[in-house]
Amino acid sequence: MFDLSGKNVLITGSSKGIGKAIAEQMALAGAKVTISSRKADVCQKVADDINASLPEGSTGGAIVIPCNINEKESLQNLVDETHKQLGQIDVLVCNAALNPYFGPSSGIPDDAFDKIMSANIKSNHWLCNMVLPEMVERKDGAIVIVSSIGGLRGSKELGAYSISKAADMQLVRNLAVEYGADNIRVNAIAPGLIQTDFARALWENPEILKRATSRAPLQRIGQPEEIAGIAVMMASKAGTFLTGQTITVDGGQTIT
Repeated sequence: MFDLSGKNVLITGSSKGIGKAIAEQMALAGAKVTISSRKADVCQKVADDINASLPEGSTGGAIVIPCNINEKESLQNLVDETHKQLGQIDVLVCNAALNPYFGPSSGIPDDAFDKIMSANIKSNHWLCNMVLPEMVERKDGAIVIVSSIGGLRGSKELGAYSISKAADMQLVRNLAVEYGADNIRVNAIAPGLIQTDFARALWENPEILKRATSRAPLQRIGQPEEIAGIAVMMASKAGTFLTGQTITVDGGQTIT
């Protein structure tokens, strides 16, 4: 049920962290994945490592197409080049995001607020709409957006980022309603605190780390590969009756 053989998967922000882990696990499940971020050399290293690690006879593999998610033309090139190199896009994973500001909402500069909303919401909106027409034509497809538990809770330090992640959850619901009749499943993952470079400012802060883990049932932060399995499920036959949902993967942090 978790086999992705024959599937082509486009993953943004897949040169490190959660996106990289998703790419690795989807390739192991048999998919051909597009590794994408702004730096081509970093992407190439990830793709080379994935291709070298696959067992003999695997249908999986990885290619590289650099992209700046803040530019609509770059996103369109990402889609077009994936078509040229792999063919149809069966699964889209919107993982890339940014957060240039850490602090109270009253102090965030306008340009930082705009960057967060553009990269974390608008780029996902653009990319989904670039890929959805072919999924509609085939009457099949899956979209996964990586959100955050920040979209479920208030925050003193991550206000704008949390707003953007809550919006991603609503984007998932809207698209699920619009495209469900076309057999397209759209879901989100809301990770808790994961040990990635992106979240370094959080887990390297002893006070924040203690706050995030002390009340959580599992009493630890997560690893990128612990998010990847949920993405594989959403993209595979195991997730064909799942749509419009946000699955929280946080070690239980939000239930206490």
